[in-house]
Amino acid sequence: MTGRRLTSLLAYVTATAAGASLLTGCGALPGAVGGSREPLTVMTWAPDRTKATNMPGMPAMAQAFARWVNSSGGIDGHELRVLTCNERNTSEGAADCARQAIGQKAVAVVGSYSQHGRDFMNALEAAGIPYVGGYGVTDDEFTSPLSYPVNGGQASLVAGHGMQLAGVCDKVALVRPDTVDGDRLPSLLDSGLRRAKHGGALDIPAAEDAAEYTRQAGRARSGAKGAGGCVTAVLGERTQTFFDSFRRLPEEKRRGGSRQDGADGKGRQDGKGGHVRISSVLGSVDQPVIDRTGGAHSPFEGAFVTGWYPEANDKSWAPMRKVIQEHAFVDNRVDPADTGVQTTWIAYTVLKQVVEALDRDRITATEIAHALDRGERIDTGGLTPALRWKYADLLGASGFPRIVNHQVTFQVVRQGQLVAQKPGFVDVGETLLSVT
Repeated sequence: MTGRRLTSLLAYVTATAAGASLLTGCGALPGAVGGSREPLTVMTWAPDRTKATNMPGMPAMAQAFARWVNSSGGIDGHELRVLTCNERNTSEGAADCARQAIGQKAVAVVGSYSQHGRDFMNALEAAGIPYVGGYGVTDDEFTSPLSYPVNGGQASLVAGHGMQLAGVCDKVALVRPDTVDGDRLPSLLDSGLRRAKHGGALDIPAAEDAAEYTRQAGRARSGAKGAGGCVTAVLGERTQTFFDSFRRLPEEKRRGGSRQDGADGKGRQDGKGGHVRISSVLGSVDQPVIDRTGGAHSPFEGAFVTGWYPEANDKSWAPMRKVIQEHAFVDNRVDPADTGVQTTWIAYTVLKQVVEALDRDRITATEIAHALDRGERIDTGGLTPALRWKYADLLGASGFPRIVNHQVTFQVVRQGQLVAQKPGFVDVGETLLSVT
């Protein structure tokens, strides 16, 4: 065989083998750096079709994110494989999702929601799997050394809400879940109220999966009676149910006094609720809830709301909206104004930047955790302050030592839209440090 023919034959065999590796999915992606980079498997879980809070948009956003990055070669050449799991709002469901993540060798659980932190976090810790950007609804997310929260959780929302209400409410009644996590909410709200030398709120526990809340609504209205009173409910998906019961209370005889308005001049709640304002935190009340309940004619018109992130129409959300438009347009689970969807986007932004910084053919759970512990700085494009989880960046608040983002936003419902009550972020770090 001549040298020319041998060279041609070798070139043909090499090209054929390279083509076969792409067709059989051996881990190489078009445009991958240095040849073959291993796929990256992660999991996102959330409850769906349950009687309490449901977050179907979170796994749906995770899948859209994967379609987006994989359409251009993956994350730094790694195909992103997203596993999803219905957590079912039960401890068994949370534990089952964690076992699936471990069994499928996920390198991280990203942008997920569960109220059962102990049931999943212990399993993830034993397997060395980091929990990146969970929704922030449990204390375990702010205590585990393998948890990397992107917001200050419900703790920062409720403490910040106390600060937001302190300047506009003479009396405050808080309706919250009758659960272990719910038991912490009164002290958090009071910490924010008392920074403005305000008295504490009336605490009204309630079942988080009730069909109606007439009794609790009556107590709340009595406790906040007067022109300067405020009723706040933090019941997740059942917040809407509570305020429906509140709206249906028999109308009381109007009394004289000041007609104080909210920040937009429309914050006064008349109708069957009496002369009190209503309020809540993002996640219990958000733009999709306002839209479903009548928009500008919603019972939430004029309500005060504390959030983690900028308002849904802020330009900082433009990249997320573009991905949703191009990769999840027909999926009605993915609402860009939904707090769970927003949290998932930020969580996957963290994952993407960490993987890119590692720049390795194979990424492990341990390497992701170590990169975050070493202080890898994450830029979320203005959706949060820059995020880092180095020891010096941790707030160290009692019960919430892993908080690194202790900023919130004050919003109000105007003409059916959640808009900023005041521009920018409000730091609630000192308030959280004062919680007893």
